[in-house]
Amino acid sequence: MNYKETYAAWAADPEGFWGAVAHDIDWIKPPERVFNPDAGVYGRWFEGATCNTCYNAVDRHVEAGHGERAAIIYDSPVTDTKRTITYAELLDEVATLGAVLQDIGVGQGDRVILYMPMVAEAMIAMLACARIGAVHSVVFGGFAATELATRIDDAGAKAVITASCGIEPGRMIDYMSLLSEAIDIATVKPIGCLVLQRDAQRCELTAGRDLDWAEMMAAARAAGRWAECVEVAATDPAYILYTSGTTGEPKGVVRDTGGHMVALQWTMKNIYGVNPGEVFWAASDVGWVVGHSYICYGPLLAGCTTLVYEGKPVGTPDAGAFWRVIEDHDVSVLFTAPTAFRAIRGQDFEGKLLAEYDLSCLRTLFLAGERSDPATLEWAEAHLGVPVIDHWWQTETGWAISAIPMGIEALPVKHGSPGVPMPGYDVQVLDDAGHPVENGTLGNIVVKLPLPPGCLPTLWNADNRFLSSYLNEFPGYYATSDAGILDQDGYLHVMARTDDIINVAGHRLSTGAMEEVLAHHDAVAECAVIGKADALKGQLPLGFFVLKSGVNRPDDEIAAELVKLVRAKIGAVAAFKLAVAVPRLPKTRSGKVLRGTMQKIADAEAYKMPAAIDDPAILDEIAEALGAKGLIG
Repeated sequence: MNYKETYAAWAADPEGFWGAVAHDIDWIKPPERVFNPDAGVYGRWFEGATCNTCYNAVDRHVEAGHGERAAIIYDSPVTDTKRTITYAELLDEVATLGAVLQDIGVGQGDRVILYMPMVAEAMIAMLACARIGAVHSVVFGGFAATELATRIDDAGAKAVITASCGIEPGRMIDYMSLLSEAIDIATVKPIGCLVLQRDAQRCELTAGRDLDWAEMMAAARAAGRWAECVEVAATDPAYILYTSGTTGEPKGVVRDTGGHMVALQWTMKNIYGVNPGEVFWAASDVGWVVGHSYICYGPLLAGCTTLVYEGKPVGTPDAGAFWRVIEDHDVSVLFTAPTAFRAIRGQDFEGKLLAEYDLSCLRTLFLAGERSDPATLEWAEAHLGVPVIDHWWQTETGWAISAIPMGIEALPVKHGSPGVPMPGYDVQVLDDAGHPVENGTLGNIVVKLPLPPGCLPTLWNADNRFLSSYLNEFPGYYATSDAGILDQDGYLHVMARTDDIINVAGHRLSTGAMEEVLAHHDAVAECAVIGKADALKGQLPLGFFVLKSGVNRPDDEIAAELVKLVRAKIGAVAAFKLAVAVPRLPKTRSGKVLRGTMQKIADAEAYKMPAAIDDPAILDEIAEALGAKGLIG
């Protein structure tokens, strides 16, 4: 079936569609019904079924005779280490670690915080929790102690798994001091902390609390300890992943076990077009949802080889890092953030480093994480010579809301659009009063309930907050908090977060559309547009731009050209008159530009230091650049 036929088949019979897809999962007890609309907040998927995620991701492949197939490739330019773990080896590691966790008192339903760098052991820890029925909550490695303490408390963590340190270009992050401070702050005190000692920086262990990973694993093996897969309900939580909340308190997104497996298994073949045994590389971090869905669970459920990369797109050692990894490990499909490619493009616009590597193995590039500007897509297409697919999803959904489903049909790519809605998602665009708008009209992107398998059924211990955050604004719909349009061909265009839609003298304008224009300028490597408060017009757009390496023209000259470009492409209505050159844009470690914080700086408002900021010094650079232009006092 092509895309339209597949989507129509889902729309005509959602339960029949997902019930058939569910046959690709090995259930201990099959579901009594595919969907129960009367359960949970908006209904529950695969009620009555029992299963185990680790069994589906690891054991069944070994039992099918694929034990010698590579499951995980670990590639770390920061430690100059490469390691391949087969499915059989992974099974041994995971079952042994599961036994270690059980021996220290972790049982089914207990929550375990994982505070880990990008190492293979992070994956092993996630799978070990799944194996024994524990609920893991991965906290991005290096998060501040207060943020970590908040998550320990909210999850009610029974134990913590961590490493002695994280390694980034030019710096070492002392995880243990951060963890110790977090435990001091937290009300909940974990019964134990399992610590992976890294050669780059070992740490002192606290007696009575900390346990050495290697020693505990060796002792478990010597004693013949091995954890079997625990039977859990399909509706039991697989994990909790915290995302930022508007109140400043993190929201614990819950992922249920059965729906999670069904959705991810389907996406690997149908969206990404990947086959068992092929190498799939999601260049992200296990601390983010991409790391959960497409470094750990999705590829392993599908019997693929997944790549764990401890490095950066530039600087480890240069802008050819990604190309080296693709060639070395025969990567078929790469999935990364647009920011990574903007960084590579800014450092090597001519693609000279790319020409040094054989990338004939690469079939498709997928981008997600924030809006993919057409200029970056065009650059990637021209230099890689493969389809470049922007697709759109959220921490809450766990997989793509819209995409080009390469395993179903390679639909035409529209630059600036993350494709068409995937089966399971009835995507609509509404005005602020909840009424549908015409095709091509900017509005609020929503998804009609119920959400498909794999999406969040609720927030951790917070059903009411789930309702107020996502379901109450547009009754009967999940509010994505993104704004955009559906065009006449059914393609979605995600223009901005709804709080990035600025109001200029009564006109609702998308900052994303302006960024699209700025990114097309030959001298611009990266850009961001925010709304700055204005007494007369309410808000005025304010652009920031970073110059490509080697550009030696005056900043003011380029700024003037950018103003003219926006006027030519969008019109005078945009009121775009301010563009400021900055050395860098502030980002999270996953590459998302911190536009909200930039806006607070521009408006001279107090702000809280973002927990996941890559380098806090960049915020001072933004303030200095604005001050030099007289835009802030």
